[in-house]
Amino acid sequence: MSSTPTAVPSADPGLQQPTLLTGLWQRKIPHYPDTPARSWYLFLVVITSVALYYQLFVSGAVGNQLIAYFHLSFRYFVGIFIIGAAFGAVASVIAGLLDRWGRANMVAYGTVICSLLTFLAVPACTTKEAYLIVYCLVGIVEGAVLVATPALVRDFSPQLGRASAMGFWTLGPVLGALVTTEISTHTLDAHPDWQFHYRLCGVICIAISLIGLVGLRELSPALRDQIMVSIKDRALVEARARGLDVGSLERDQWKQMLTFNIVGSAFAISIFLAFFYTIVSFLPVYLATNFGFTSAQANALGNWYWIANALSLVLTGIVSDYLKVRKPFMIFGAIISIIGVYAFLGYTDKPGTDYYTFAIVLSLIAVGSGIAYATWMASFTETVENRNPAATVAGLAVWGGTLRTVVTFVLLGLLLVVTAAGTLVNYGPRLQEIAAKYHTEIATIQTVGTDTMAKLGANPNDTAAQVAALVKLTGAAPGDVQTTLALNAKYPQELATLQSIDPAVLTKLLINPNDQQSAATAVGQVAKKFNIPPDQAIARITAAKVVPVNDLAVASQVGPQLTTASEQLKAVSAIPTADQQYLSDHAKEVQQAQVDSPKQWRTWWWICLIAQVIFLPFVFAMSGYWSPKKAAEAAAEHQEAVEREMESLSL
Repeated sequence: MSSTPTAVPSADPGLQQPTLLTGLWQRKIPHYPDTPARSWYLFLVVITSVALYYQLFVSGAVGNQLIAYFHLSFRYFVGIFIIGAAFGAVASVIAGLLDRWGRANMVAYGTVICSLLTFLAVPACTTKEAYLIVYCLVGIVEGAVLVATPALVRDFSPQLGRASAMGFWTLGPVLGALVTTEISTHTLDAHPDWQFHYRLCGVICIAISLIGLVGLRELSPALRDQIMVSIKDRALVEARARGLDVGSLERDQWKQMLTFNIVGSAFAISIFLAFFYTIVSFLPVYLATNFGFTSAQANALGNWYWIANALSLVLTGIVSDYLKVRKPFMIFGAIISIIGVYAFLGYTDKPGTDYYTFAIVLSLIAVGSGIAYATWMASFTETVENRNPAATVAGLAVWGGTLRTVVTFVLLGLLLVVTAAGTLVNYGPRLQEIAAKYHTEIATIQTVGTDTMAKLGANPNDTAAQVAALVKLTGAAPGDVQTTLALNAKYPQELATLQSIDPAVLTKLLINPNDQQSAATAVGQVAKKFNIPPDQAIARITAAKVVPVNDLAVASQVGPQLTTASEQLKAVSAIPTADQQYLSDHAKEVQQAQVDSPKQWRTWWWICLIAQVIFLPFVFAMSGYWSPKKAAEAAAEHQEAVEREMESLSL
C-alpha cells in the first residue's frame, strides 16, 4: 500500500493543485499532503494565530497608558474588552456559516485585515470612542479566525497526532501573550507612548500575514469531511473521498452540534479559562494597584506564565499522543491549576509578596492549565468528529461563540466584583504624583483630617477648625491652644516682644521685676530683635506687662509648638487649589479602595478557582479513553479494519 499522492487518483477530479497565483483565492488541495507540506501548513496556522493574539493582547500590556491617554475610567476600559468579546462571539458563530468561503481564506485575509487595522487605524485613534470601534473590528476578525484556525489544525492532523498539533496551535494565544509581554517589558520604559507598541505590532503582523496569504492551503471537503485516525489511513481517506456525498454530510450541521457533550464541554473549558483571560487583560492593573509593581515588572511576570504554559502545551500533546488518551491529562492538569490558583489567591492580602513568589505560583498555574487545555482541544475535536466530521467548523463555532460569550460575562463579573480596581486605576496614579511632590504637606493633611482641612480651605478664619487642626498637630490640650490663640489675637505685639527675650531671662523678670541685670539683658535682646534703640525696647517691655501672667505661662509652653504647626498649615496652602481639591475629593475613596481591593480580588480569584472545579465533571462526557491500554487496543483494531477495507477496495 503506497502512501504517496501519486499512487491514487485525485480525491476530487474537478480540483486542481493551486498555483502561487490561483492559491491567493482557491486554496483547496486535491490530495492529503505529505508530512513536510502538512507541517508547513500547520506552522503557518500557528504563526498566524500568534500574530492575531499578539494584536488582541497588546491592549492589556499598554492598558495603563491607554487609560491615561484617553482619560478612561476603569469601567470604560473593561467595557472595551466586554464589547469586543461580545462582537467576537457573534463573529465566531458567523464563521461557522461562512465555511464554504474557505477556512484558509478566512485565516489569510482575516490576518491581513487585522494587521492593517493594528498598524494604521488603532494608532490614529484620538478619542476613546474611535478606539472602541477599532478594537471591536479587531475582535470581530479574531473571533472568526478563532474558529477557522483550529479547524485547519484538525484537518491536517490525524487523531493519533491531534494533541501534539493542538498543543502547537494553542501556542497561538500563549505565544501571542508571551510576545506581547516580552516586547513590552523591554520597550515600555523607552517608549511609554502606546501608539509605538501598536505600530510595532502591526509591522510584525503584516509580515506574518503576507506569508500566510501566499502559502496557506486547506483540504478539499471530500478529504476533510472524514475521520483520519492515523496517517496510515491516508490512502483509504483519499479512496473514500472519490465517492463521498459531501452535501449529505454537511446538512443539519448545527443541529448535530447542539448536544450536551459538545455544548457542555465548550462551556466547561470557557469558564475554566476565566483566570487566563483575567490575567491576560488585567495582570498589570492587579499587580500595580495591589503590590506596586510597574507595568514592565508585571509584563515580565506574565512571561513566566506564558513560557511555562507553552512548554506544557507542547510536551503534554506529545505524551498524550504517545499514550493515546486525553481524559487523564485533563483531570490531572485541572487539579494542578486549581492548586496553583488556590496558592495565588492566598497572597492577595499580602502586599509584601515578592516577584519570584508570584513567578513560581503563576508558572504552576500555567503548567496545569496547559496540560488540561492541549488535551481538551484534541478531545473536543475528536468528540465533534465522532458526531459528524463534516461539521467540524460548526462544532468549533459553537465552542468559539460559547468561549467569547463566557469571556464577555467573565469581564462583566470582574467589573461588578472588583469595584475597588476602578477607583485605584482612575484616581490612584494622580494621587501618587501629588503625594510624591507634597509628601510632607500630605502628612499634615492626614494628621489633621481632610474634613478639617476642607473647612480651613473654605474659611481660613474658622476658629473651631483652627483649634482642631492645631490640637491634632501639637497634641496640646484644646484649652491651652485656645488660650494661646486668644493671646496672639489680643496681644500680638506684646507677645512678639516677650518671645524675643530668652525664656530664662524672662522667667527671672517675672519672679523679680527689680532684677536690674536681667532687665538690662532683656532690653538688649528686644533692641537687637527689632533693631530699635534701648528706650523703645524699654517701652515695648513695659507695654508687654499687660499680658496676664498665668496665660503667658501657657503660651510660653504651647506657643513654639503652635508656631511650627502654623507653618505646617501654611505649607499645605502652597499646594495648588486643583490638587487640594483632588485630594479632598478622592483621597478617602482611594484609601478605602486600598483596603477593599485585596478582599475583592480574593473573591474574584475564588470565582476563578470554582470555575475550574466545575470543569472537572464535564471531562467524563467527552470522547476518548481513560486507559492507555484500551486506547492502544482500539487503535490496533482500527488499523486492521482499515487494511481490510483497503483490500476490499482493491478487488
